[in-house]
Amino acid sequence: MIRLILAAALLALAAVPAFAQVNVSYHQSSIPFVAVGYEFDRLAPEIRLSTDVYTDDSFSVEAVLPYKFLRREDYFLDAGLGARIGDFDGVVVPVGLSVYPFEKKQFGFHTEVALLSNVGGDLNPILRGSWGITFRFAERAAE
Repeated sequence: MIRLILAAALLALAAVPAFAQVNVSYHQSSIPFVAVGYEFDRLAPEIRLSTDVYTDDSFSVEAVLPYKFLRREDYFLDAGLGARIGDFDGVVVPVGLSVYPFEKKQFGFHTEVALLSNVGGDLNPILRGSWGITFRFAERAAE
């Protein structure tokens, strides 16, 4: 099931128009993860894979769709919605800040707070805070 969802998400990301910008990021927290995504206009869909875990025990995949509600040259604020499958199945509601302090806006830093809420059974939400680095593979043309 996880393979089917991951394949569908990757196909959806591949259908993004050509002006999309690929990025990778690493989030450090008690529930760390690595992300691969696209940035285009105000949307930045990502596929996130848990790290620091054994794949047979607690490996998780997240698909999130953040919306950049405040976008400036050096930073942006975003909030979104997503789903998590694996160790803690449910809904993900991330709110984040990304800062690009250097002249070339390819390398930056980010911080995020996300509510993880399981689906069905007892509701045991988790508030995950994370920080990390991000890298854009192509510099965005001036808008």
